[in-house]
Amino acid sequence: MTQPASPPRSAILIVNALSRQGRKQFDVARDKLRAAGIELADAIAIDRPGTLETVVAEAMARKPAMLIVGGGDGSLSCAVDHLVGTDTIFAPLPLGTANSFARSLEIPLDLDGAIDVIANGVPRRIDLGMIDDDYYCNCAAIGLSTRIGGQIPPLLKKSLGRLGYLIWATWQSMKFKSFRLVVTHDGVREKLDALEVRIANGPYHGGVELVDEADPQSGEIVVQAVVGRSPAQLGWSWFTSWLRLRARKDTTVEYRGHAIGIETIPPQKVSIDGEVLARTPFTARIAAGAVRVMTPRAAG
Repeated sequence: MTQPASPPRSAILIVNALSRQGRKQFDVARDKLRAAGIELADAIAIDRPGTLETVVAEAMARKPAMLIVGGGDGSLSCAVDHLVGTDTIFAPLPLGTANSFARSLEIPLDLDGAIDVIANGVPRRIDLGMIDDDYYCNCAAIGLSTRIGGQIPPLLKKSLGRLGYLIWATWQSMKFKSFRLVVTHDGVREKLDALEVRIANGPYHGGVELVDEADPQSGEIVVQAVVGRSPAQLGWSWFTSWLRLRARKDTTVEYRGHAIGIETIPPQKVSIDGEVLARTPFTARIAAGAVRVMTPRAAG
């Protein structure tokens, strides 16, 4: 059996200091990475909005053996577009609020645990999701999620974390309406009333395991629709999923494949790993084995 490649010992570190823990953790992460034997060719803290993608592009032009990106899911998703088709290994450092991508890869959420994966883990090829031509790490969504991720006051998000998301979601749900979803799958068009749609490359969304069958190494994208017309039905779906109740399966419909067409009536905004970046209609795709990512070494 072929043994997984060893982790590289040199890297560029980029931390989104605007993420919830970014500014606080930058110096600590840099020092701990060096102590763990990772030689940092550069260590960059991003403190200006809108500059992360440019900094990542400039770092990738240097062809580092490994790119370590610290931040939330949106920061990680912004970075992966620049890693596709390269030999650089991606090393996520989860410093956000939900950290769904790290959860999907079973990367520890504490700094020491995440750095141990970077220094001693195994690089593995994983899939990326795509919304048209935009790559993303974990999950895109339509519905209430776009109002939460796109409009939540930054102070509420930064000070209260996941609790802040919950408070804002409760407020937004009071004025939320369902929409008509049209899914084109294997040449067949299906229409249904939906409250939320998750286009998942991993099982976690908002830090909660919602899409059980999604796996970043499956070679398929999963589209999961929460069906119904009342916001109370969406709340029930989230509640049953949070508690892992069997009833959660009764609240959703799922589609799997390599490419799935998504339309909505009326058109809806699309949240991609927590950032509102697109609108319907679009085609959801899977980019199988698109990047190599540092993941935990299997026990035993």
